[in-house]
Amino acid sequence: MAHHTLNFHSLTLKRTRTHAATLICIALLNNALAQSAPPEITITSPLPQQISGFGDVPLAKAPFSAISIDNATLRDLGATRISDALRLDASVTDSYNSPAYWDILNVRGYTLDNRYNYRREGLPINAETMIPMENKERIELLKGTSGIQAGTSSPGGLANYLVKRAPAANDENIRTVTASYGHGKSSGIALDLGSRFGESKQFGYRLNTAYEDLNPYIQNTQGHRNMLALAMDWRLSAASKLEFEFEKSERQQIGINAHSLLANPVNPAGIPSLPPPVSGTQNLTRQAWSVPGVFNSSTRSLRFKQNLGDGWRWTTQYGAQRLRTDDRLAFAFGVTLPNGSWLGDRFANNGSFDLYDYRSDNERRLTDALQTTIDGIKEVAGIKHHLTFSVMRSRQLDRLEPTQLYSYAGTSTGYAGTVPAQVLNQTYYNTNRSEYSHEISATDRIELSARTSAWVGLRHTSSDRSTVSLDPANPNPVKQHTGFTTPWLALSHEYSIGPTVYASYGEGVELFAAPNNANYSNAGQFLGAQRSKQVEVGAKGRAGQQVSWTTALFHIDRPLAYDYASARVVDGTQTHQGLDAGLKWTQQQWLLSGQAQWLHARISGTIHNTELNGSQPLNVPALTLRALAQYRWAEIPGLRAGLQLNHEGKRRVLENGSLNLPAWTTWHVAAHYDTRIQGTRTEWTLAIDNLSDQHYWRESPRQFGHYYLYPGAPRTARLSVRMSF
Repeated sequence: MAHHTLNFHSLTLKRTRTHAATLICIALLNNALAQSAPPEITITSPLPQQISGFGDVPLAKAPFSAISIDNATLRDLGATRISDALRLDASVTDSYNSPAYWDILNVRGYTLDNRYNYRREGLPINAETMIPMENKERIELLKGTSGIQAGTSSPGGLANYLVKRAPAANDENIRTVTASYGHGKSSGIALDLGSRFGESKQFGYRLNTAYEDLNPYIQNTQGHRNMLALAMDWRLSAASKLEFEFEKSERQQIGINAHSLLANPVNPAGIPSLPPPVSGTQNLTRQAWSVPGVFNSSTRSLRFKQNLGDGWRWTTQYGAQRLRTDDRLAFAFGVTLPNGSWLGDRFANNGSFDLYDYRSDNERRLTDALQTTIDGIKEVAGIKHHLTFSVMRSRQLDRLEPTQLYSYAGTSTGYAGTVPAQVLNQTYYNTNRSEYSHEISATDRIELSARTSAWVGLRHTSSDRSTVSLDPANPNPVKQHTGFTTPWLALSHEYSIGPTVYASYGEGVELFAAPNNANYSNAGQFLGAQRSKQVEVGAKGRAGQQVSWTTALFHIDRPLAYDYASARVVDGTQTHQGLDAGLKWTQQQWLLSGQAQWLHARISGTIHNTELNGSQPLNVPALTLRALAQYRWAEIPGLRAGLQLNHEGKRRVLENGSLNLPAWTTWHVAAHYDTRIQGTRTEWTLAIDNLSDQHYWRESPRQFGHYYLYPGAPRTARLSVRMSF
């Protein structure tokens, strides 16, 4: 079709031009550094608690559930990946989340789709990579269905990365160096520079670079990572601004496999058993022939903003992401028993397992997006309308090598059991995927009165997808065109003395596909467009200056996709009903906060596997709790210490409910000291995670038809120092 022929290469900055622009930027940056005097430390107020895409409405008055985690909190956590940050929220848990792989998370009990549920500066990206945090200003999470923000996404939520930008104030200079050590023997250093320059300070820059030598608490998982990021802006006039930024990162690290259930010694195919928790320091499958996974990422964006007058604004932005991955793992999957039979969903009773050499090198994933937005205020018949109109064109391409290696190496006798290098060289053909999307959206926040607003949004998405097998004998090309519209409605009211209450309804659409895995008979094939629906009722408020609180009741229906008879099928409905509540109290030196999520999740309407009806989805805890107590010492200015609690309730391991993962609770302590050493502002952090050194199973996902167990991290310490010059 005609819209398939849009040439994104004409929109993309050519590599040579990018290199030239980078050299010019660095030259300007060095010139600015040479001409600037040693700066005074300027501490700016934090960014308002808002979510991108909803104008200037603060979170405290918005008719949805969301969190915004600022850079100061990210530093306190020592966050190096998004899961470190989002686990502050009770609605977020792990979902087959390996410590040496890209983040895979649950929100409200649904697994986020790494292809569709992540944004960077509001534009779609592919999160099937390791994304660094050193250049991120804040992380946002919009909970629930996100059809108003994204044409395609799973109903758990939508995560958005926002990068650090040049200082807004003409006299603000940023010069910081951070060094860290911990979580084993990993050590890292990061540099953050920012300032404005030019005759009228019309140019600004922000440079971030980092390197970390990876030697974590998990044995034999060494590696390294590095990143370089530069953001620049040009104030063309009082009403116009041009922004450019790029980020390049690399990470190499030995992979980590999960543990599994153990076969019944009498009847190996019967109900398996849950082994006792093991130390989180074990790398179960590391072999002498293991090779590290490699994650390379290059992302850039260009944005132009123009104030049109009378409260109207025009924004056009383009984003491009290029990923290259060598996905490698010594992969434990099932076990061959002495009698020759094979169990594909567990290990043997003695802990032995079959080991495969998995290598899928040179996986290339390309994402491009071009978006134009116009927003402003229009008064009609005395009623104000806050309008936003947006058009976006995007593409996602998966370009893989013709084959991936997935070869049987042998049976390991258990932890650290030696297996000779595989010699079969068993390979399987890959599948390339292409997707082109065109989205048109409109939103209207209608001020019915000074305290009551109606919110109306509509997004239409036209998607063209195709797959082709790289098997030359059977390419089996498949094309699919899908068009759908997702509405979002809300009503909010702010009481003069009291809370803001709201009710909302939203929909989202997912474009399901079977995993590109040799174990599936329909590997890489499309499974149609599936629609989710959510109703949410909530309230947010304050009690004086000391207490703030939020609460939300939600109901989400989502089509169920699961593995059946060696295929991925869509069958039945997964319904999640829950309560999300949070409370924060501050009094002089004290800060107490807590958040909990209660979730009732059930499966219904399945035809292929009727035994699932009425059951609880796997790996989804019914109760999650996060809490923090922090104290600032008046006697020692700049010193604060905190105690953090993480609790996750029991989760179902087997579909029939005969086996459940026990609930677990961990405690974490941290001390932060902000002082000056010879005029240099210095921030120290000492943190200890899992204070009691508890051994526990962190999560129990079922992936590729296999039941996995991930152990929790043992007690670890982290020390960091940040100096601002």
